Amino acid sequence: MTNLPYRPNVGAMIFNHKGQIFVGLRHDLAKEGIWSFPQGGIDKGENPEQALYRELQEELGCNQFTILDEYPEWLSYDLPPHLIGKSFGGKYRGQTQKWFAVRFSGKDEDIRFDMQKEQEFDDWKWIALSELSNLKTGFKHDLYEKLAKYFASYAVS
Repeated sequence: MTNLPYRPNVGAMIFNHKGQIFVGLRHDLAKEGIWSFPQGGIDKGENPEQALYRELQEELGCNQFTILDEYPEWLSYDLPPHLIGKSFGGKYRGQTQKWFAVRFSGKDEDIRFDMQKEQEFDDWKWIALSELSNLKTGFKHDLYEKLAKYFASYAVS
């Protein structure tokens, strides 16, 4: 299965005006208490920035976001062995992602999960960047720690 390709994807570490980050309780992993950042696939013909704004609109139901920064390289991860061949229609071994730091300029009530066809998150909250390492994030923990270090300057209001 390791000969499967990676799925092109974008992800967002979202900062509010207080320098806190958005985390969402994943709908598909809510029973396990797994929190995540918004992310999603890049559609054919999209560049990463276009995919980012589309994904944020789809997953959070709003579009009050501005790109602050971009991680300088694509980051890839392999799915855990029990998910390879099952997740992503069985077509991918994991994802290669372009990550962005974005600023949310809206109000909390602008974030709406009821606008989605397929709900990504069951709940969400703003946390201090320093709290991320204590949050249950599953197999993406190391990836999130790397992003937190790189985007740490945006956590200061």
